[in-house]
Amino acid sequence: MFVSCSTQCFARYSLEDALLAIAALEFSKVDVAIRSGSHQLSPQEVVEDTNKVMRRLKLTSNLIPAAFSVEIEETNPVVFDEQFKAICKLARWLTVATISLPAGPLGTDWDSEVRRLRSLVQIAAADGVVLTVETRMGTLTEWPDQAVKLCEKVPGLGLTLDPSHYICGPNQNRPYDHVYPYVRHVHLRDTGRTPDKLQVRVGQGELEYSRLVSLLERFHYNRLLSVDIHDAPHLPFNVESEVRKLKYLLDSLA
Repeated sequence: MFVSCSTQCFARYSLEDALLAIAALEFSKVDVAIRSGSHQLSPQEVVEDTNKVMRRLKLTSNLIPAAFSVEIEETNPVVFDEQFKAICKLARWLTVATISLPAGPLGTDWDSEVRRLRSLVQIAAADGVVLTVETRMGTLTEWPDQAVKLCEKVPGLGLTLDPSHYICGPNQNRPYDHVYPYVRHVHLRDTGRTPDKLQVRVGQGELEYSRLVSLLERFHYNRLLSVDIHDAPHLPFNVESEVRKLKYLLDSLA
């Protein structure tokens, strides 16, 4: 397993400054957030000049882009597919193995979401990329059983396990071991038992890191563990300090 850092940990910075901050913390790999409306990097920027984005990611630091965490808010399916295809092309050029998307929000028609994800899996596979959906509150993967069912219905689809949402969300830290066979990427931060404790200081939450790594090893997981502490206003802790602590912890386990 390899430890990486999400650019979301330094969301207030420009993309270039975020990459430099991550490199300064001695990470070698980066999980790049590509999000609609982001001042760091948006899907539209990738469409407009994929070569320029590639140069920004390769030349700013010595970090290796290893995963993309993508959120495309475009509702027009034609434009959505255009942006997703451009991101897949960028992933191929940079040899990024995994792209993570959120599943449809709660209330989305199940059969429609299955068709949509089957199409996106095929688009990603054409560029040699694995598509995953993140385990996240408010989406169709909010419950572990539904996340597994979605993977069963969409051959080739994997999960980005974000255990925080199963700890403090409706699942309330009940067992979710059955998702592990489908995990292709991991987002990590420490978390308490209630939604207002989605992000807490490392060591003060409920996440059992040793058990998580042990379960991943059981299913021969040899991919990324991404530190994904979201930089947000009014956090009761210093993000850079927590990123450093979680990196050291994961390095000791991976």
